[in-house]
Amino acid sequence: MTVHTAPATPPSLILASKSPARTKLLEEAGIPHRVLVSDVDEEALAAAHPTATPAETSLLLARAKAEAVAALPAAAGALVLGCDSVFELDGQALGKPYTPHVARERLAAMSGRGGVLHTGHWLVDRRAASHDGAHDAARAPGAGEVASATVEFTSMSEREIAAYVATGEPLQCAGSFTIDGLGGAFLARVDGDPHAVVGLSVSTLRMLLTGVGVRLTDWWAAAVGD
Repeated sequence: MTVHTAPATPPSLILASKSPARTKLLEEAGIPHRVLVSDVDEEALAAAHPTATPAETSLLLARAKAEAVAALPAAAGALVLGCDSVFELDGQALGKPYTPHVARERLAAMSGRGGVLHTGHWLVDRRAASHDGAHDAARAPGAGEVASATVEFTSMSEREIAAYVATGEPLQCAGSFTIDGLGGAFLARVDGDPHAVVGLSVSTLRMLLTGVGVRLTDWWAAAVGD
């Protein structure tokens, strides 16, 4: 007689990011979640760690976001995922440009060249927590990992750069570009996890979930059961 074991009830997942691209990736991966955004000052935190490598900076920022949201009472009983992306060009860390002038300068420097996009992931487990947010979050277990991919760009004319910047898309993107939007027109090659370039590596998340005893596929099984 075959005994069928019911799939485990998957925990609640909170994404500590307002990025629509990250939300879309989780949705496409069949992972239900809710969004709570932290108030972490990314520029100030990065400036406070001037010796950190670009990869280390991405993980530092991801951890800060995850732990800030994990400290909220609304995060009690959930898993909290923080992510942050940093583009490395000539050994320098490039975050979001924010202004058209900076975006134009960066895109001109990247034209016809390559760099590395690092996306840090940090997962905080608050399933054993009460609603005493800050106290419990400080003791909640957490783990992180960086997923990186090398990105090569085509040559871009001044007119193309100006037109791209005018759309506003690159202003809020690490490195001033996206792979899943208009910026994809200027990418010649990606070597590594393409999801890391978008801003969230699903395979890296799967590994972090496994580390806390959660199977990503339990969300799929729960959806089928519904």
